[in-house]
Amino acid sequence: MPNTKSAERRVRNSARKRLHNRSIKSSLHQLEKKYVAMLATGKKEDASASLRAVTSAFDKAAKKGVIHKSMASRKKSRLSARLNTLK
Repeated sequence: MPNTKSAERRVRNSARKRLHNRSIKSSLHQLEKKYVAMLATGKKEDASASLRAVTSAFDKAAKKGVIHKSMASRKKSRLSARLNTLK
C-alpha cells in the first residue's frame, strides 16, 4: 500500500498506463500474426501491404515508449527479411 498521496497517484497512473500499453502490445501481436498468415498464403502483394501496417504500428509504439526502439527496429528487420525470402 502506498504511504503518501503522490505514491497513491503513481499507483493509479501506472495501472492506467499498464492497461494502455498492454492493449497496444496485444494489437502489435495480432498484426504480426496476420502478417505471418499472409506470408504463409504466398501472396507477396498482400504481405507487403500487411508489412507496411505492421511497420507503422511498431514505429508508433516505439515513439510512444510502449516498446524500445531497438526492439521495433529488430522486429521490422526480421519481418521484412521474411518477406524478401518469399518469391
